[in-house]
Amino acid sequence: MEKSIKLLRTQSLLKELVPEAISSLNDTNLNNVSVVDVDCSKGKYHAIVYLDASFSTDKERKYILSHLKKANPFLQNYCKQAEGWFRAPSFKFIFDNSLEHQNKMDDLFKQISKELHKDG
Repeated sequence: MEKSIKLLRTQSLLKELVPEAISSLNDTNLNNVSVVDVDCSKGKYHAIVYLDASFSTDKERKYILSHLKKANPFLQNYCKQAEGWFRAPSFKFIFDNSLEHQNKMDDLFKQISKELHKDG
């Protein structure tokens, strides 16, 4: 199903606002978290925020997720004030591993290509 322009605009705004809000937190472990994408529900009550997983360990990821969950009300308030909204979506944070998977696939294809050229 195709998303409406308003929903896409909101997602784009949140993709800019959420990193600003995170960087304004007084936690140096969270300040360097990068947002890859934001996906809002149709009613804009909930948003899934995809974070870059490539520069963190499992322990750091657990810390980041738990602290971002606690900071959810602050992040919502930041977005509401920045845009003058009446309400902001509730955020759910997920680490996006697709870049890691793509890099592994690229490495596999390179390895296959080398094997083919070596044999052929």
